[in-house]
Amino acid sequence: MKVKVYNPSGEPVSDLDLNPKIFELENINPNLIHEVVVGIRSSQRGSIAHSKTRGEVRGGGKKPWQQKGTGRARVGSIRSPLWRGGGITFGPTSKRNWDLKINKKTKILALFSVLTDKARSGQIVVVDNLNLTQPKTRELAAKLKDLRARFPALGRKQTLVITPGQNDLVRAAKNLPSIHLQTPANLNILELIAAPGLVIMKDALAGIEKTYLRNNA
Repeated sequence: MKVKVYNPSGEPVSDLDLNPKIFELENINPNLIHEVVVGIRSSQRGSIAHSKTRGEVRGGGKKPWQQKGTGRARVGSIRSPLWRGGGITFGPTSKRNWDLKINKKTKILALFSVLTDKARSGQIVVVDNLNLTQPKTRELAAKLKDLRARFPALGRKQTLVITPGQNDLVRAAKNLPSIHLQTPANLNILELIAAPGLVIMKDALAGIEKTYLRNNA
C-alpha cells in the first residue's frame, strides 16, 4: 500500500510504501479483535463487592456459653455463618481475578488488523516530522490544527499521534486534551479503535516494525 507523506501543513512531500504485513492484511478477523478487546477490558476490571468471612467479622473471640449443661445448641463463636451478623459463606470477595489470558501473537495480529482497517478507510496520515522550535503547546496545537483542517478523517474530539518518542512533543501535548501521544512500543488496541484517525510520524513506522514484526514473524 502506497501512501503520501505530508509535512505539518498538510502538503505532500513524498510517497511511501507501508509494510503489507502490518497495514495490508488479506483478511481482517473481527472475532479476533473482539477477543483481544474483551481480554484487555476484563484485565482492567476491579472487584468491588466484598463480603466478610467468619475470620474477618469483628468480635466473637469468646465462646458464648459453655459447651454442655445449658440445654442449648453448642456454639463456638458468634461469628459463625449460622448467626445473624456472622460471616458469609461463599460470598463475593475483592480478591477475585478477572484477568483473561490472551496470547501475545493474537494481540499483535489484532493490532495489525485494526491498523489495516484504518489504512483502508483513509484514517492514517503519515507526517514527515512534527519538530518544534520549542516544546510549546501553542506551536504543536497550531500544527495539528492545520492537519485536522486538511484531513477531516482525523476527527476533532480525539486524535492519536504515534511518535518515535520525542520528549519535546510529550511536554507540548500535556495540556491538549484532544491530542494523545503514544510510542510504537506502547500501542493499545483500545486507543486505536477509539481514535477516529491516526497521525503517524515517518520515523515511528520503523519503530512499529521493529517492535512487533520480530515477535510475529
